[in-house]
Amino acid sequence: MLFSWGELMAKQDGLPEAKGSAAGLPGQVADAAPGNWVDRWAPAPLRPFLRLSRADRPIGTWLLLIPCWWGLLLAIAAEGSARLMDLWIAAACALGAFLMRGAGCTWNDITDREIDARVARTASRPLPSGQVSLRGALVWMGAQLGLSALILLSFNSAAIIAGIAALLPVAVYPFAKRFTWWPQVFLGIAFNWGALLGWLAHAGHLSLAPVLLYLAGLFWTLFYDTIYAYQDIEDDALIGVKSTARLFGENPAPWLRGFLAASVLLMSAAVIVALAPGGNPLRLAVALGGAWFFGWHMAWQLGRLDITDARACMVLFRSNRDAGLIVVLFLAIAAIV
Repeated sequence: MLFSWGELMAKQDGLPEAKGSAAGLPGQVADAAPGNWVDRWAPAPLRPFLRLSRADRPIGTWLLLIPCWWGLLLAIAAEGSARLMDLWIAAACALGAFLMRGAGCTWNDITDREIDARVARTASRPLPSGQVSLRGALVWMGAQLGLSALILLSFNSAAIIAGIAALLPVAVYPFAKRFTWWPQVFLGIAFNWGALLGWLAHAGHLSLAPVLLYLAGLFWTLFYDTIYAYQDIEDDALIGVKSTARLFGENPAPWLRGFLAASVLLMSAAVIVALAPGGNPLRLAVALGGAWFFGWHMAWQLGRLDITDARACMVLFRSNRDAGLIVVLFLAIAAIV
């Protein structure tokens, strides 16, 4: 009898075989993107591990990558010129975001495997459903971290140090919901580190502008991950998991408006600090336009938020890829005008 790699690892560790999803596809995770490439085209033995890395739900990779591109493009615009190395930095950030998001999700699922088994939306994930064993998950996480390290070593020393430092908030985040009502802050600290890394990879040193950009990203994360957390609010209350969604209850709008305003204002400040000394008013205006259109997209999300509709919350959460890419587009234009 033939088994997939994940099934074999599960049997070796005494775990149950993988359960099917509600959609009827073997091992499919409940909140995976419809028709995702993992479930359709990935080799069967790799599917459980790619699901563990959330490769079937690419929004997280985008949300980790986008601040990297923000930092890189703002640094290029501030300097007024790009180098050939910047093309590699942009590509390396994409590869690194995929790998580090995968490693972070694997670590998150290792630490949360008992909690995930008790939440309807997450019970079909590879560890609680038995698609992957604990030992297999640890090996998979190590492989992703090793490849990420090879990419990081191609950067300058300042960016390498920043990349290593990023491991601390990544390691702490899965435990945050056990001791604070604000785990989204810890996610924001981890997920927006790329704003600093992207700037450092180009400029080689930090300044006020990337720090302001990083803080803008942190408030953006508070905004979108609070929306995301409303999907699980009932299950979280039953098992005692904390979140900003539970903290804000039925009236999150004032908080979300505050996060929106803080994100736009901090991003605008980052743009002004970085670009005003260059004396190019067109470049400054274009970059500021990115911050304000970003804010309008967040306002659009807020106007359509229904915290009682889990599916609508997921759709709005995923739309933040487009919100972040608006800033990427405007910063890219600013860098060349």
